[in-house]
Amino acid sequence: MSEARKKPVSPVAARMLGKDDEARERVLGHIHELGLDSNLLELETQGFTIVKGALSEDHVERARAAILRRVERRKGAPVDPAAAGPKDFNGMAYQHYLIFDDPVFPEILLEARTLALVTYLLGESCVLSSMGSHFRGPGGFPLPVHADGVHVGMSETSLVANCNYALTSYSPEAGGLVLFPGSHLKQRQPTAHENWMVGHETFPEVMTKGLEPEEIDQLEWTMPRGAVTPALEPGDAVIWHGNSWHGGWRRDIPGTRINLAAYFCRPHLATQERRGDNRYPEVFERYKDEPRFARLMGEKIYNGWRDEGPDFTGRKDSPSGYFD
Repeated sequence: MSEARKKPVSPVAARMLGKDDEARERVLGHIHELGLDSNLLELETQGFTIVKGALSEDHVERARAAILRRVERRKGAPVDPAAAGPKDFNGMAYQHYLIFDDPVFPEILLEARTLALVTYLLGESCVLSSMGSHFRGPGGFPLPVHADGVHVGMSETSLVANCNYALTSYSPEAGGLVLFPGSHLKQRQPTAHENWMVGHETFPEVMTKGLEPEEIDQLEWTMPRGAVTPALEPGDAVIWHGNSWHGGWRRDIPGTRINLAAYFCRPHLATQERRGDNRYPEVFERYKDEPRFARLMGEKIYNGWRDEGPDFTGRKDSPSGYFD
């Protein structure tokens, strides 16, 4: 045996050897145990999958109430989720950084079935990039079709992934989600003519007109070719690959469309929301026996040291492959 072969393997190298293979077995085994094999096939072929009844009725009601409280606090006025009109709440407004707003949001973050599918796309080391709500009232613009993946550097491997929970019913007239089966394989963003259009005018051309809200609400939009609009009920979840094209209908009926969007990324990417928020120690204490929570909140990311240098103790680590 050569001298090189006799040298002991360093603790860091020992942890890396076989790490991704072991993670792959865990990830796929967990998906099988949860009865999600057909969802896995849909993720591969369609770029998205729907998990029916992913949230309990209790989670739906609590999340919806918490988001409505946030909206009313920011708006400074009550919003009737069943009967709001364009004058009460027009179009879409993103409600950001919800994770610490209410205890229900960390609970939903750890929802087993949806998290298992996100883990398949991004690995066990994935991090919560943001958690918010695309709160939509009647009128306004549709959500432009886009992919969450970066414009440059898309690859077959998903670098980001989205889990969109319906907290109200989804349909075209209710401002539902638009998805494009197989679009994740294109590895690019849609063009202006593959997006929503008004007659022969593209979305950017309409935007540059500077129309008044009343004029915008009267526009007749054409759904892009190849799109589907799944009928979702409160508690259903859609998980999609970071390259998958998606958008949303304008809401054309009274009331509000409420969702919860949990957006994830691989640990080498910058998160949309800054992680490492130490203002809520009670939340981390609540989940001290749930190691996945700390990892999702970015507490285990290896990079990002200062003068203390890298942590070789194993408390923080980096993935070695696709699944770990």
